Amino acid sequence: MGGRRVKNMDKKLIVAIDGYSSCGKSTFARLIAKELNYIFIDSGAMYRAVTLFCMRRNYISITWLNIPGILSDLKDIHIDFVFNPDINEYETFLNSENVEKEIRSMEVTGYVSRISQIPELRARMVELQRQIGVSKGIVMDGRDIGTVVFPDADIKIFMTASVDIRAKRRHNELKNKGVIIDFEEIKRTIIARDIADENRDISPLRRADDAIILDNSRMTVEEQMLWINEIIEKKRNGS
Repeated sequence: MGGRRVKNMDKKLIVAIDGYSSCGKSTFARLIAKELNYIFIDSGAMYRAVTLFCMRRNYISITWLNIPGILSDLKDIHIDFVFNPDINEYETFLNSENVEKEIRSMEVTGYVSRISQIPELRARMVELQRQIGVSKGIVMDGRDIGTVVFPDADIKIFMTASVDIRAKRRHNELKNKGVIIDFEEIKRTIIARDIADENRDISPLRRADDAIILDNSRMTVEEQMLWINEIIEKKRNGS
């Protein structure tokens, strides 16, 4: 996977990948991390885990948020990424519980944008993310990685794709997991998520000025890896 290998392997980098939901950011980031033997940090999974925590404690509903309750419990929220050798992937743990499957539900998806707007919560997540990235050698994806979390990242990618393509990908992903849901509902959820992400007061989704745009609407995973390998090689060789 990935075609040509990059040179100068001892020069560790921070690779920041931002973009819209269902663009394949996490898949792309995971593959990059595997190829470079870097740590993969799924920032979206961190916010999804917090959302699940709040749902379990009844701190969120369709019409309200119990922000005082959430803030009082921030110290009780611990998120880790644990490598599972059986599947060769990192999985998300919330307070020592594997919640990788639960945090991908449509209910969590519907609430996560509201949870992620809480300034104090975001500050805590950013603090944890920066601690992991101190020694570089990481790949992180999200919506504000190149603009807020790591504004000095060595490589910044902004991913996008058409709404229909993203909805189809999400539909196929859920179908493969045995979850049957209407395509149009998925599309409406994605559109609503885009609007919420772009217009939130705290760290809205936007492309960093020095980010490279990757529209992968009609690209295979292999083509994307060839594309990013060329960029990494140029960065490591100082060009």
